Amino acid sequence: MDGPVDRGVDGPVDRDVDGPVDRGPDHVQSLARGLSVIRAFGAATPELTLSEVARATGLTRAAARRFLLTLVDLGYVRTDGRLFALSPRVLELGYAYLSGLSLPEVAEPHLERLVAEVHESASVAVLDGEDIVYVARVATTRIMRVTIAIGTRFPAHCTSMGRVLLAALPPEELDACLGRAGLRGFTPRTVTEPAALRAELDGVRARGWAVVDQELEEGLRSVAVPVRERSGRVVAAMNISSHASRTTVESLQRDLLPPLLAAAARVESDLRATGVRGGALSR
Repeated sequence: MDGPVDRGVDGPVDRDVDGPVDRGPDHVQSLARGLSVIRAFGAATPELTLSEVARATGLTRAAARRFLLTLVDLGYVRTDGRLFALSPRVLELGYAYLSGLSLPEVAEPHLERLVAEVHESASVAVLDGEDIVYVARVATTRIMRVTIAIGTRFPAHCTSMGRVLLAALPPEELDACLGRAGLRGFTPRTVTEPAALRAELDGVRARGWAVVDQELEEGLRSVAVPVRERSGRVVAAMNISSHASRTTVESLQRDLLPPLLAAAARVESDLRATGVRGGALSR
């Protein structure tokens, strides 16, 4: 075998951080490994050597090399002979998904209007497993160490949009999601105790919005509200984020929450008027 994989009686068993995970007899291991090579690249790691890719994916150098060179042949990766990087062609992989979504198109003009009004960055995200995924964003100044773009993912438990989306889940789905999530602490303020997080989510559910104070990154504060489709189901969340040096928690609620609620209401009105459904966004 080329990687850290066991073979069980029912098929391949991948080894995750916490031990072996049985993926089932229909799991195509080579596809999973190829995707892991693509996911090794990111904002903080735009270029990687062969050794770095092997280390990031848990593959042997020989296996990592085969996958990288195959991706080079297909046009998804470029190389100068030592360093590898993704090519623009990888955008094709997500285009079919994004092209079928109209919520980002509906939301973007309202985000632009909101940002012009409050002079802070605003975003829309959806829930994907235990993470949020950004699907629309209008930024002002950069306030995070990590550049946020469409497709950026963050753990839901420590983000304002994530808490809005988690709070909207049915009880059994929330239980399953929190059971899978590792409540990692990113700053000393991050809520990592399951009981404390559930209490936070109860509060979000009761008041209809969430504020997170420097739990994902020091200096970052944000407020988020839900976005509902015609049926009333929460399909996305919208937030405003600001730096703690210029915005207090009180001013988030006093000055930024009202225009955010108004912007979300305009998005929901457009969703109802156009008949757009957000179901694909919440899967």
